[in-house]
Amino acid sequence: MKSVASAPAKVILFGEHFIVYGGKAILCAIDKRITVESEIVNSDTIQIDSDLGSITVSKSEPVDKVDAKFRSVIFIAQKMLKQFNSKSGLKISIRSEIPAGVGLGSSSACCVASAGSIAGLFTRYSKQEILNLALEGERTVFERASGADTASCTFGGIVEYTKQGTKNLDLSPKFQLIIANSKIVHSTSDVVARVKQFKESKSDEFAILCDNESALIEEVLDALEKNNSKEIGEKMTVNQAHLQKIGVSNKTLDLMVQSVKDVSYGAKLTGAGDGGCIIALVDESNMKGTLNALSEHECFVTKIDTVGVEQKLVN
Repeated sequence: MKSVASAPAKVILFGEHFIVYGGKAILCAIDKRITVESEIVNSDTIQIDSDLGSITVSKSEPVDKVDAKFRSVIFIAQKMLKQFNSKSGLKISIRSEIPAGVGLGSSSACCVASAGSIAGLFTRYSKQEILNLALEGERTVFERASGADTASCTFGGIVEYTKQGTKNLDLSPKFQLIIANSKIVHSTSDVVARVKQFKESKSDEFAILCDNESALIEEVLDALEKNNSKEIGEKMTVNQAHLQKIGVSNKTLDLMVQSVKDVSYGAKLTGAGDGGCIIALVDESNMKGTLNALSEHECFVTKIDTVGVEQKLVN
């Protein structure tokens, strides 16, 4: 018997960076997935085969000695084997439709799908239990992971996040997103440090931007309730201006956003910035024009995933 689980990628629609300083963020899951298949095997090892490589480790291998790209999954596997007193080993396969390292939550989706798949060999976890296990695994690599990405990948749909926790918004948006990859690799920690420096050197300006972002997000929540794509897109463009002011955009991202200004409803960078992806908000009426404007970049069209993590057992 095999246990299969999949989890969606995510994008940050609004609020990145400002969330660190007490603001809100709005995230949504998108219809690109990571699928994890696991099975119990007669061995003392945990074997992982993935698009990023393969590894075989002892069930008792100290998790901090494991290669970082496999560490979260090994932790989840070891925890489940121990919790259910299993003497067996595990064989795990990971396949992804999500580009890695571009701010689309591939590591969170992997943790969620792994938690759902591995736990599914032994029991039936609720989505909340999957989230808790996935976040524990993710924090073996990213100690300060907030849980926002993980919640989005677990529950699907649109999520409002604050430092106090996540709230799933019961919405059925009509818009779609075009995601365009700048192909610029960024260091999240460097970008976060740059924002901190901006806050310390220009504290008054930063405080005003935080207030403006908070007001913007309240307006966005209202526009989402009304399913007003035009207004949501306009707010996205304003959010991009805030991100430019705190220094997390760059020339390439600015040009990508500018190129779709007159065809999409609005666009902005998503995630840490200084590379990675932009998102452009569209529907059927302006999708083709927006794709044409971004034709020099690797793009794909996504819908909001409203399902979140899915699990099943197969023979």
